[in-house]
Amino acid sequence: MGKHLHILGVCGTAMAAIASLAKDSGWRVTGSDAGVYPPMSDYLASIDVEIAPFSSANLDPAPDLCVIGNAMSRGNVEVEAILDHALAYCSGPEFVGHFILPRRHAVVVAGTHGKTTSSSMMAQVLDVAGLSPGFLIGGVPENFAGGARLGEGEPFVLEGDEYDTAFFDKRSKFMHYQSRTLILNNLEFDHADIFDDLEAIKKQFQFLLRTVPATGCIIANADDENISEVIGRGCWSPVIRFAEFGGNDADWHWQVLSDDGSHFRLYQDAQEVMEIRWGTIGRHNVANACAVAAAAVSMGVDRTDVQLGLQGFAGVRRRMSLIGEARDISIYDDFAHHPTAIKGVVDGVRAAMGKRGRLWVVVEPRSNTMRSRIHQQQLPGCFAAADRVLFVPPDARKLRPDEVLDVGAVCRDIGGQATVLPDAAAIIEMLGHEGLPHDRVLILSNGGFEGIHRRLLERLQKSD
Repeated sequence: MGKHLHILGVCGTAMAAIASLAKDSGWRVTGSDAGVYPPMSDYLASIDVEIAPFSSANLDPAPDLCVIGNAMSRGNVEVEAILDHALAYCSGPEFVGHFILPRRHAVVVAGTHGKTTSSSMMAQVLDVAGLSPGFLIGGVPENFAGGARLGEGEPFVLEGDEYDTAFFDKRSKFMHYQSRTLILNNLEFDHADIFDDLEAIKKQFQFLLRTVPATGCIIANADDENISEVIGRGCWSPVIRFAEFGGNDADWHWQVLSDDGSHFRLYQDAQEVMEIRWGTIGRHNVANACAVAAAAVSMGVDRTDVQLGLQGFAGVRRRMSLIGEARDISIYDDFAHHPTAIKGVVDGVRAAMGKRGRLWVVVEPRSNTMRSRIHQQQLPGCFAAADRVLFVPPDARKLRPDEVLDVGAVCRDIGGQATVLPDAAAIIEMLGHEGLPHDRVLILSNGGFEGIHRRLLERLQKSD
C-alpha cells in the first residue's frame, strides 16, 4: 500500500484531477468535502478514492501528506486540525510540482485566454506524435476521457493558471509547474478579486519567466504588447515568437483563409509549412494553433504529426459545445467570461453561420471580474456580430452597488437588440416564443446558469 494522501476539497474539478494523478502514481488517496454528491462522487468512487464530509476524524490516523484545495480557508475544521497537529500539508499545484513533474518535460500554457483550448490542442498533438503525454487541464478535452492523465511519456502538459495557489500561498499556480516549454498566448487584466491591476499580473508572469531553464523555450505572442513588455524585463531562455501573417516580425505566422477560422495556413521562417481545415472556429483559435505548432516543433515533433494532431482536434467541453437542436434552432455552450474571449467566440459563430439565421447571445456575468464594472466599457463592443443579446443581472455578492456591472447601461450601449431579463426562466420563455428556424443560441457563462441549456432545449422540443 502506497503512502496516504488526503485531499481537502476533493470534489472540486482540479482537486479530483490531482486525486487521479496521485492514484496513478501509487498513492493511497482519501478526500473530504462539504458537498459530496454525483457526478463527482461517482467519479471519485470509480477511481477508488474514499470521500467523506469534513471532519477532524478524517485525519486520524494522520495521513502522510494533506493537500489543501484552493477553495479552503481558515476556520475549516480539517484545516484547523492540520495546523493544530503540525501535519504535513501543501497546495494542489505544489503537490503536482513535487510529485508529478520531476523528470518530466513540463509544457505550460499561460495567458488570460485560450489556456484550456491550447493545452488540450498540445496534448492532442503530442499524443498523435506517439509521445504519450501526461496532462492536467482545467476542462475536458473531447479527444480524451478527462482533464488529467499521468501518461507514460516524458512530456506533461499543464494549463498554467495565474490565479493564486491557496490561502497560505498567494503566488500564481503556474509558479509551481517547472515550465520547460512555456506558451504565452496573451496578457490582459482579469481576476480583479485577487489582482489590483495589470501590473500585479505582469509581476507574476515576470516571476514565471525566471523559472524557465536556459535549455527550455518560450513561445510568445508577438502581437501582444503586454507579453513583449514582460519578456523585455528579463528572460533567460530562447524565445520563439508567433504572430498574424502580414503583421509583426516573428518566427511563426498564422493566416486565416476562411472568415470563421476553420481553414488556415501556418508559416515557419516565412515558409508555408501546413494548411489546415478543422472543426474549430474563431481567429483566436488559429492563433492558439500556431502557438501549439511552434511549441511542438521546438520539442522535435514532426510537422506532419502536428498537422494531423490539429486537424483531429475535437475541441473542449464547454468551449462552443453543441448542447442540442430543436425546431432547427441550435444551442451552444461556451465558458467565455472576458471581453476578448467573448468577442472572439461571437465573431467566430457569426462567420460560421453566414447570412442564414439569427445569432442570439445569452450572457450570465458570473465570474468575480465579470460581475464587477472592470469591463463596463469594453463589453458593449463584443456583440457587434450578434442579432440579439440577452443579459441577466449579476449577483452582487460582496460588491457595493456602485461596483456591480451595470448590465442596463451595457445593453443601452449595445443598442436596441440588447435586453436585460430577470433570470433564465424569462430567457427560455422569450426564446420559446421568438426563436426561428436556423437561429443559433450562444450561452456564455462559467457556471451552471440555472440549468438553462437543457431547460431551453426541452422547451423548444415541446413546441416542435
